[in-house]
Amino acid sequence: MENKKKQGKLKRILAKRGMGQVITVTIGLVALVIVFALLNPYFLTGRNISNLLRQIAPTLLTGIGQSYVLITGNIDLSIGSVVGMSCMTSATLMTKGVNPWVAVIITYLACLLIGLLNGKLISKAKLPAFIATLGTMTIARGIAQIVNNNYNTDSIGEAAEGFMNFFYYGKTLGLFNTIWITIVIWLVFNFLLSRTRTGRHLYAVGSNMHAAHLSGVNISSTVTKAYLVSAFCSATVGLITTATSGMGTMDAGNGYELYAVAASVIGGVSTLGGQGILLGTVIGASVWGVLQNGLQFAGAPVAIRNIVIGVIVIITVLLDLVVRQNKKVGTGKVGTGKTTSIGLKHKA
Repeated sequence: MENKKKQGKLKRILAKRGMGQVITVTIGLVALVIVFALLNPYFLTGRNISNLLRQIAPTLLTGIGQSYVLITGNIDLSIGSVVGMSCMTSATLMTKGVNPWVAVIITYLACLLIGLLNGKLISKAKLPAFIATLGTMTIARGIAQIVNNNYNTDSIGEAAEGFMNFFYYGKTLGLFNTIWITIVIWLVFNFLLSRTRTGRHLYAVGSNMHAAHLSGVNISSTVTKAYLVSAFCSATVGLITTATSGMGTMDAGNGYELYAVAASVIGGVSTLGGQGILLGTVIGASVWGVLQNGLQFAGAPVAIRNIVIGVIVIITVLLDLVVRQNKKVGTGKVGTGKTTSIGLKHKA
């Protein structure tokens, strides 16, 4: 009887949307770690693993936000710019004498306004997600540039030492605080996605928006929540960036929206919406981090690292499209309208 219960629980876990790809990618991650460890004995040293985890953290955080948005069938192109806006806003406030923790609160509120704007433009004004977040991407980057009159900030100074230790340099129980922050945020948003009504609504909207609406799901509220999560995660990465460098830089966060997509789709989050789990985002971010770190140890130039990541993302998305199309054909569900990853309706 007990064995049957265990088997039933295992089946339920394996039946989760996106779990199959998580298992496949995890096997690939283990293989990558073995290969790089054989190529360079320093790869698995405690120091490198600690630095690797801290390197993965920002990608995972932005990946969590992008995963929420992708699950609703949309995309967030403003992530990198919100990271830059967070970095510059927090650093500028601190260099002007504002208490670091007050600066943190103001920064979060400002970034959440971008998330709120994204959500309302897409759900209320019916703008395609690609267009709406392309616009807010430009706005957020403009704010990052204008807050300190188109200059990077000076050092945030010794008064912000506690801030820098909390977000980057400090350690708790042997792990850098950046890693602990990422773990806590992942636990909270994973619980929200997998155990609450809000999570079920996110999947419902991404799977079939019309059916979700008929079932009583508040589409506007659900989509907006996804973009607020994305903005919160991006703001956190911006604060980590400020703590890392001890200053604000206007180009902070460049390319992070692409890293976030990579972490999400490699980990099994579908660009078509309605599928994926945050455990997969952890694996996807880890694959990205291990590849970057391992190829760096192997002496590969940055261009080659970027090409490898890009190829993996393309292959992953293509496989997802093939699998989803086969499922539709197999179940006879062909010709149903679907929201694409840029928030446009199309007919299959």
